[in-house]
Amino acid sequence: MKNYLAKHIFIVLLIFACSLSAQAKNVIKVLAIGNSFSEDAVENYLYELAKAAGDSLVIGNLYIGGCSLETHSKNAVSDAPAYSYRKIVGGIKTVKEKQTLSTAIQDEPWDYISFQQVSQNSGIYATYFPYLTDLLIYVKSKVTNPHVRFVLHRTWAYAQNSTHGGFVNYSKDQNAMYRAIVDATRKVVKDVPEIKFLIPSGTAIQNARSSSIGDNFCRDGYHLELTYGRYTAACTWFEALTGKNVINNTYAPKTIDKFTAAAARQAAHYAIKSPDKVTSMAGFSGGR
Repeated sequence: MKNYLAKHIFIVLLIFACSLSAQAKNVIKVLAIGNSFSEDAVENYLYELAKAAGDSLVIGNLYIGGCSLETHSKNAVSDAPAYSYRKIVGGIKTVKEKQTLSTAIQDEPWDYISFQQVSQNSGIYATYFPYLTDLLIYVKSKVTNPHVRFVLHRTWAYAQNSTHGGFVNYSKDQNAMYRAIVDATRKVVKDVPEIKFLIPSGTAIQNARSSSIGDNFCRDGYHLELTYGRYTAACTWFEALTGKNVINNTYAPKTIDKFTAAAARQAAHYAIKSPDKVTSMAGFSGGR
């Protein structure tokens, strides 16, 4: 009887330990070195999407509004306490102001660290250098996870009616801006071996614009619409980071109707599958 109980207890403990181990493997830690476009992409809905799929994310965002790679690089050199460091753990967001790059980089053994260019320069290849490579050298010297993977966030083109001053860089043409962003980011990933892959939020947004929702994914001509706009970007990040198809993910904010949520997920999935081209969603019905 004692042997039976001992064996039974051992099996239960072994199953429990294996369960904890499996759960631990599903904790993904991602840090964005960005600006308001990374705020739009990772600070809303991404944690919930991962939770619905059985994963847990620790999300960090080093935020300065309108921050370029050049400014990030300069802040690295001076270790300037210039950042609002937003962090999401267990679905709860905390914010620490006047933080440095080094503090946030060393705060967690990040699995992924992302970079992005300021929106008006995102389609201009020359603006990435030497700032991205210098920033990478700095970040690599500070990381605590030797297996960290560096990624590039491909941001979105402005709405066609945008009044953003930087839109003149693309002749105030949304399609021209989108194509320039694709060409520049694709070349950056090819030319910078430390960047392992890109997250094609910009392609997801462009896909979604081809649906019946139309060119309504920005709230002010360049930042994402607060619900389905941000949700589309979050869906793209979710699938890129986890490798799990987002189409059947059960999470969507209650503020988004079923058709729009389905369109956002489909647009994101198409972007992961074909990141360098727009996949038309003109006939998307979302099961309606």
